[in-house]
Amino acid sequence: MSLLEKFFAGDVQALSSLITEVESRSDGCQAIVAAIYPRTGRACKLGITGPPGAGKSSLVDRFAGELAAESRRVGIIAVDPTSPFSGGAFLGDRVRMRSLAGNENVYIRSMASRGAQGGLSVATFDACLVLDAFGKDWIIMETVGVGQIELDVAQHADTVVVALSPESGDSIQASKAGLMEIGDVFVVNKADREGATNLVTQLNMTLEVRRKNEPWSYPVLATVATTGQGVAELGQAVRRHREFLGRHDRLAVRRKTQLKSQLRKILEDRIRATVSRRFHSDPDWDKLADRVYLKQETPYGAADRILAAWRS
Repeated sequence: MSLLEKFFAGDVQALSSLITEVESRSDGCQAIVAAIYPRTGRACKLGITGPPGAGKSSLVDRFAGELAAESRRVGIIAVDPTSPFSGGAFLGDRVRMRSLAGNENVYIRSMASRGAQGGLSVATFDACLVLDAFGKDWIIMETVGVGQIELDVAQHADTVVVALSPESGDSIQASKAGLMEIGDVFVVNKADREGATNLVTQLNMTLEVRRKNEPWSYPVLATVATTGQGVAELGQAVRRHREFLGRHDRLAVRRKTQLKSQLRKILEDRIRATVSRRFHSDPDWDKLADRVYLKQETPYGAADRILAAWRS
């Protein structure tokens, strides 16, 4: 059997191999996506984001466990910082989600951020396609945990959960222009700590403007992921948002926005590759650098002339 035949037959090792292929952006990546694409579009895609230390992994661990207990098939993509030595994921997925290890309904994959500035690897979209085509009911993406720049998750997920901890209370104003604007559900995790009630109040006050202008309620929940407190309520809120998207015809709008974002990234990657290839193979680059160095031409003028030549 070929790798794709094994994949379509439900072979987990084939699933891992295909994700490795799309993550490495191999020559076969395009053929893989073409083969699986007709079988995608059924999974619920959930993004969990927030600053470091908010307990995102613990929330994912508990929530995925509850879904698995309902016989839901769950795929988790945990995006970790890139190791400066191996280029791989710096943290291990199963180290952080021990209770899910061995659960046949849950598949966990760590993916290196590879320097992505939006909290997610550029291969995350394709990995989601692979998990979707494999038959996962839920795909949960946990971002790398770098604070306010974790905004790419809104371009991958149908529902975005923003997790904060009581220690984040002083940063709410600074987060307004970023995380506060992409969240659909807000969670104050570690709610057994001092300051949790105040943070819930601050979040509710901050979200009042959005609630007045939009039909969604933007719930704020208090959880203690390590004990499971409030996780069931989180699941209910996520499901309500999914129903809301369907009822108001917004799911298709979000999915099309995701596709436009991915199209842009693919084009940028290919243009970047084209420029790099020509840069290393064209001997005229050295002559051009000499002209710019001698002030016979500006860098912008040289770039415009190159583009004009390529277009012709």
